[in-house]
Amino acid sequence: MKISVIGAGNVGANAAKAIADKSLANTIVLFDVVEGMAQGKALDIAQSSPIVGFDCQLIGTCDYADTADSDIVVITAGMARKPGMTREDLSLANAKIVSGIVAQVCAHSPQAILLMVTNPLDVMAQLAYRISGFPRHRVIGMAGVLDTARFRLFIARELGVSVRDVYAFVLGGHGDLMVPCVEYSSVAGVPLGRLLSQEKIDALVKRTKDGGGEIVNLLKTGSAYYAPAAAIAEMVESIVLDKRRVLPTTVMLEGEYGISGVYCGVACKLGRQGMAGIMEIALSPSELAALRASAEGVRAQVAHLDAFSAPC
Repeated sequence: MKISVIGAGNVGANAAKAIADKSLANTIVLFDVVEGMAQGKALDIAQSSPIVGFDCQLIGTCDYADTADSDIVVITAGMARKPGMTREDLSLANAKIVSGIVAQVCAHSPQAILLMVTNPLDVMAQLAYRISGFPRHRVIGMAGVLDTARFRLFIARELGVSVRDVYAFVLGGHGDLMVPCVEYSSVAGVPLGRLLSQEKIDALVKRTKDGGGEIVNLLKTGSAYYAPAAAIAEMVESIVLDKRRVLPTTVMLEGEYGISGVYCGVACKLGRQGMAGIMEIALSPSELAALRASAEGVRAQVAHLDAFSAPC
């Protein structure tokens, strides 16, 4: 198993370390265009192996040739969101970056599974799908796992319980139009609506939607990276070990929920071939309407990126 992580910034480096810590690959390649960055971080991660106990090879590089024949390519490279900047503002800036990366990945790892992380996530996933020409099960996006983790944390803190006993799903786009599914949220099997007032639930939903922005505003010069890296590792683990875990994943929809031709977060089974199937869960009328509105929001953003849509 060979996994390449494109972008050696905070998200990419921490993702590479999390994947190494779980011993999910024989070889992990950390790539960055900045000379020395990927090499230094890969060496640093490798030097933790006698302590943590993993034996995979870590390679830092500025040469895409070193990523050749990767089974999974995680794309994190791009401009980070700054205070006051919406995810939509990132689209044009990151489209050029992602377009070039995907073209290189196509050339060097034509059978790889692409796991998109660069923001705005759903838009960049759709751009990668268009450019790569890969089937939809091999171009997926990390968003729902992260958003769901935030929702679960906020619920656990509100109720004073372990996060391990909180279950939830956040579907839709990775942004203001995400859809925390309250009906499917529970604590040790008890529906959330029986534990909290609607007012408190609404506050938790709002904080979840603002979760990334809250961190951006606190950091002032960066965005979240520990939780995104953990979310990447969870998805990679399900793929590598063919666990077929049901995780909120951004994928191209082809009629599910009455939505077609756009990337949006839904509950997916993740296995060795990538997206192994979509679980089309029954949503309330309001949640279904919100999911469709979220998908249309992504579609509107994608429409501005036609100049970057030429397939490789």
